[in-house]
Amino acid sequence: MDQKRLFAAIALSIGILLIFDVWNRTNRPPAPPPAQVTQSAPAVPAPVPAAGAPGVGVAAPATGSEAAPAAARAPAARLEIRTPRVAGSLNLRGARLDDLVFTTYRETLAPDSPQVRLFAARDSQQPYFAQWGWTAGDGRTRVPDNDTDWTATGGPLAPGQPVTLSWDNGQGQVFEIALSIDEQYMVSAQQRVRNTGSEPASVLPWVRVRREHTPTVAGFYILHEGFTGVLGGRLREVTYSDAKSEAARRSGTALEQETTGGWAGFTDKYWLAAVMPTAPDQTLRASYRHVNEGGGAAGDRWQVDMAPPAPLTIAPGATGELATRLFAGAKEVHLLDGYMDRLNITDFDKAIDFGWFYFLVKPFFLALDWIFRMTGNFGVAILIFTVLIKAAFFPLANKAYHSMARMKVLAPKMTEIKERYKDDPQKAQAEMMALYRSEKVNPASGCLPILIQIPVFFALYKALFVTIEMRHQPFFGWIHDLSAPDPTNLFNLFGLLPFDPAQWSTFLHMPAWALIMGVTMFVQQKLNPPPPDPIQAKIFAWMPIIFTFMLASFPAGLIIYWAWNNTLSVAQQYYIMRHDRRAARAAKVNGAVSKAK
Repeated sequence: MDQKRLFAAIALSIGILLIFDVWNRTNRPPAPPPAQVTQSAPAVPAPVPAAGAPGVGVAAPATGSEAAPAAARAPAARLEIRTPRVAGSLNLRGARLDDLVFTTYRETLAPDSPQVRLFAARDSQQPYFAQWGWTAGDGRTRVPDNDTDWTATGGPLAPGQPVTLSWDNGQGQVFEIALSIDEQYMVSAQQRVRNTGSEPASVLPWVRVRREHTPTVAGFYILHEGFTGVLGGRLREVTYSDAKSEAARRSGTALEQETTGGWAGFTDKYWLAAVMPTAPDQTLRASYRHVNEGGGAAGDRWQVDMAPPAPLTIAPGATGELATRLFAGAKEVHLLDGYMDRLNITDFDKAIDFGWFYFLVKPFFLALDWIFRMTGNFGVAILIFTVLIKAAFFPLANKAYHSMARMKVLAPKMTEIKERYKDDPQKAQAEMMALYRSEKVNPASGCLPILIQIPVFFALYKALFVTIEMRHQPFFGWIHDLSAPDPTNLFNLFGLLPFDPAQWSTFLHMPAWALIMGVTMFVQQKLNPPPPDPIQAKIFAWMPIIFTFMLASFPAGLIIYWAWNNTLSVAQQYYIMRHDRRAARAAKVNGAVSKAK
């Protein structure tokens, strides 16, 4: 009967894993199109129609259909962007930043791999851009639109070299966009309207980030990708699927909120495009929007925008303006912290999904990063950090391991009690508790190392998974990227056979470091006392194998941490057990001597 229960438990576990694998493969999003390395002249966009924003009462940047113009025009002029970390250009037709690549990041480890592209023009496979514009608040003031050709004064746009775009509407109003960029990823924009006419003008300036495709997301529960921002002092995250459902109920607006300070944008795993006011006391209305053009997933359009709560009324001879910032770059922890402190951007570091354990995950990363800067190797930093964590919890773990060692010594007596009172479970339990009291052993204390390790493991997993600093960082040997799975595989004899079994199933990926982790977990388990229940003991015996398969596709850095942590635990347990055996032998000798006397 016990064997049947054991095999049923094993079969159920394997069945769950296989069902999960099939579900994961079935629901995995399609691979993204290849990165756009070069940018052709963009197709001519159409004007942005004025659409009433719910709850605002004035025209706001729209996400609705933008039909193509009737006649083709000459290619739009472009303004070059040149900084130490980004390259690209701004489309002077429509004032759109729709060409931006990161010069310090590449798609893969290959030296000739394409540079990572963030923004792309509307005629590309993955349109994604930022734009500055206005909407008429009085219904008569002519404002620039997607078809407007701006005139640039200065250029290229570079650190210390601002550029001003200007356009005259022919009605007495001159529109200007003064742009500047720092040496990292922050663009500052000042939108101005100079009213030289004889009548007041009412306009609503806005800035938006628009994504005219649905990006491929990693699909991990612990990683947020989609709309993100801090609005009203609160982090507001909305996934693409939730935004689509909410926008369907609210005429295209998934979320809309007035915020003083704050920021809003789109987050990917490593990249962020977000807009924000320049002053922490500046009040704007932020919106997350979605519409579908043409039906199907290909027609999804996503937008984040910010605008004043009401149109600006500009008297004759006066100037109305709106100052905002655009961050379009990599989510580097120290960089976001620097912007947060220097520019007073509320909780800007939360663009990185540190999660509920922010208080633990971020300090873990900062410690790892500091060690990495000292050693120059992120894998070595993980090893050193694990030793430090072990040292910090040594007193508590030491006590727990002593109890586990005592439990292992008492195992024969516990078995004897179970056999003696096998027909009286209550009596057996009472005798067992009496044995624990007489030997001063707490059976629950052996769980403490595991309970301590769970939040540490999760926090470290988050730190390694969501931060860009470990991306493409090598360890030693065949590990060239700690943020990616170990590329070796037992099932093709570690590369000797010319095929990849993981293409058939993720559970056929069994790398070398996962095997090392499984062996260390098996050795550690052998040092622990077996559970009193024989069925539990047999199930626990299978745990190293199950965990080896489950964690095989995790980032190599996490597997290395787990294997190293197991090795340190084995060394610690061996030391404690050896010390206890010596103490027991000494006590036995002393007892014999005392008895002889």
